[in-house]
Amino acid sequence: MMQFADIFSLAFRTIRGNRLRTSLTVAIIAFGIMALIGIITAIQAMNQKLTESFSTMGANGFTIRYKQRNIRFGQGGGNNNSEMKVTQKGQRKERTSNLDKKITIKQAELFVDSFQFPATIGIGISGGRNSIVSYETRKTSPNIFLLGGDENYLALNGFAVEVGRNFNRLDIQSGRNVCLLGYDVANKLFKQGLQGSVNKIVRINSIPYRVLGVLESRGSSFGFSRDNVVLTSYTNMEKNFNSGGSYNIAIQATDINQVPAAMGEAEGLFRSIRRLNTTEQSNFVLDRADSVAEKAMNSLGFLTISATVIGLITLIGAAIGLMNIMLVSVSERTREVGLIKAIGGKRKSVSRQFLLEAIIISILGAFFGIILGVAVGNLFSFVLKTGFVVPWNWVVYGIVICTGVGLAAGIYPARKAGKLNPIEALRYE
Repeated sequence: MMQFADIFSLAFRTIRGNRLRTSLTVAIIAFGIMALIGIITAIQAMNQKLTESFSTMGANGFTIRYKQRNIRFGQGGGNNNSEMKVTQKGQRKERTSNLDKKITIKQAELFVDSFQFPATIGIGISGGRNSIVSYETRKTSPNIFLLGGDENYLALNGFAVEVGRNFNRLDIQSGRNVCLLGYDVANKLFKQGLQGSVNKIVRINSIPYRVLGVLESRGSSFGFSRDNVVLTSYTNMEKNFNSGGSYNIAIQATDINQVPAAMGEAEGLFRSIRRLNTTEQSNFVLDRADSVAEKAMNSLGFLTISATVIGLITLIGAAIGLMNIMLVSVSERTREVGLIKAIGGKRKSVSRQFLLEAIIISILGAFFGIILGVAVGNLFSFVLKTGFVVPWNWVVYGIVICTGVGLAAGIYPARKAGKLNPIEALRYE
């Protein structure tokens, strides 16, 4: 009886002897696996980038922000800043609704002063993405993101100072014209080096500001630089760039297990600051730091399904092609099968040889498909500037799927070869 090693060796030699046919079949399987693994790898790279971009405060942070409300009015018209109330006398009385009010600087500061839970708190506000920063004869494009914050803003939003210093409490209280430059902004304005930017006077939309420091580079996100920013204090933003925007409050609990309790206490306190009664819905939102990235990543789930469908369709086609090739191989090697049986080869040995050939071809396709898929997927991670990604679970799935394809495609040809009559097979022309 032929040993397994002998059967495997014979199957491998047969595959090597039909290189063109084997290569075409392996290529079909490899492209199916490449499509599957490549898209999954790219999705994991996107997930990694989303996590870096949105979860800057870590899992133990959350933010209080303004939530836009659609106000319903009473019987009749109204305007965007008021609601109508019917009195007992049937007369309409207009009163200002607090449901459409943005978070003000006073509300944010009152929350910071009143929140007693052990946590780090910071106030921030956006000044838009169309500011111009200039120094002497050099200036930036009108695409600088202007931000306002306090001394805790950097730590709570993933920033760090490379040269110079952060804001101090006096900078915040006085609202004086001081700023921190993003890495790209500083490189654009100060050709002699980042260290030379400290204490220099730049102009933000023609208003002079003293540079306290330069922020470390944060790279780009989906093709957009995260270093085209300028930070000043939120009190200075209120004084020089008051656009009526809403303030955000960032809170970072000392322990991840305390986050739910911190969020509950923060919501209760801020409802009282916003003067909401028990029947009114909150006109602000509490966003957990890692939930934004999680929601964005969940929205990519359909891509995983699409990749799976594409890969499976290709692999079904590959299985049909492999089965056809194996059937042709059985017909071409009928005399060989007859000879093996004539010298004592068993039916099981012949069937195993053809089945092993199909499985080996499928696994070779999986091997090359996985390498190509990981390489193609990591081209996307290279563009996003994330780390090298290998979806190990899908690598295992790919090997298992291809083994299944080989089994499915090889069983019928193998059984057909095993059933051949040795005498008729030897006389086959």
